[in-house]
Amino acid sequence: MTNPKNGDTVTIDYVLRRGDGEVVGNTAEAGPQDIQLGSGQIFPQLEQALTGMEVGDQQSVSIESENAFGPRREEMVIDIPRSNLPPEPAPQPGMQLQAQGQDGQPITLHIVEVGEQSVKADGNHPLAGEDLTFDVTLREIKQAA
Repeated sequence: MTNPKNGDTVTIDYVLRRGDGEVVGNTAEAGPQDIQLGSGQIFPQLEQALTGMEVGDQQSVSIESENAFGPRREEMVIDIPRSNLPPEPAPQPGMQLQAQGQDGQPITLHIVEVGEQSVKADGNHPLAGEDLTFDVTLREIKQAA
């Protein structure tokens, strides 16, 4: 059997769980995912685990929050006057907004609360501050040319 290496494309199935065990993502609906190793598409810890696996192997990979989406930062939760938002569609909790950060980079904000005069939006990644566990199965290895 062969182990994948940098440059190879692997096909994986996974279930992603938060530290409390809640499933927050998987390939059950979207189907297996193709990942090119060494391209920075996935967390380094997951990539390292895959390079030690063979087709058919399953492994659980835990990633602490600091190495996943980082800590939750309360300064990323902001109030936005409703007058700064377009009138339609009406803001709703869970809706996403695109904004520009102080450094000019785009930021995705998630509306968490809607008031009469303002909305509260969170610029943290939804999994910031969460320890994660990937239950991953290696399905196929397509070796680099």
